[in-house]
Amino acid sequence: MVRILVVDDEAAIRQMLAFALTGEGYITTEACNADQAQDAIHTNRPDLILLDWMMPGLTGVDLARRLKRNPETKDLPIIMLTARGEEHEKIKGLDTGADDYVTKPFSIQELMARIRAVLRRSGKEKEGEILVIDDLKIDLGTHRVTINGQPIELSPTEFRLLHFFVSHPERVYSRSQILDNVWGSNVYIEERTVDVHIRRLRKLLASHGFADYIQTVRSVGYRFSKTINE
Repeated sequence: MVRILVVDDEAAIRQMLAFALTGEGYITTEACNADQAQDAIHTNRPDLILLDWMMPGLTGVDLARRLKRNPETKDLPIIMLTARGEEHEKIKGLDTGADDYVTKPFSIQELMARIRAVLRRSGKEKEGEILVIDDLKIDLGTHRVTINGQPIELSPTEFRLLHFFVSHPERVYSRSQILDNVWGSNVYIEERTVDVHIRRLRKLLASHGFADYIQTVRSVGYRFSKTINE
């Protein structure tokens, strides 16, 4: 699952981007300044960074330059977000090593296209990959799920939840771990939300015989397993 770090000092922009990215199936983490961004990168390395040009303290341009000089982070894809649209400013941003440059205000559709393009170039987006468990197929390129050839209509959250489970079979995850991996570590919601979505997902899978693959591990959390508990 692709994780995107949104770095912007304006909370409204972070929330707007996080909402849009989550709707597209990405996991998001947020940071309001360079220090938080570096902590987030160290804690849970993202696959791409959306980085605001102007921030208090260390600017986005300076942070991008620092990340690209560090051998451990130099390959992290970065898209700069800025209100500066002049050509020499774009050149300055790209000269830091940023992979792309988007001028505010921008359309969400354009930004998503830029994100997909950068992820393809970096090899992070696996278009056309299909995960298969018995007769269950998850097409990551089209975000479609089928069982025995029959389409299963899932919400974006249900798709990410099923994708996460199928990608990590047999391993037990706590509710907090599922929240971090499916919703993102900066989303503050109750752990019982996991239970609600798992009940919905099981119900959707039940008529196709896959509900029991998502198993409750008492006092711990959940796992996805082909071995049905007796």
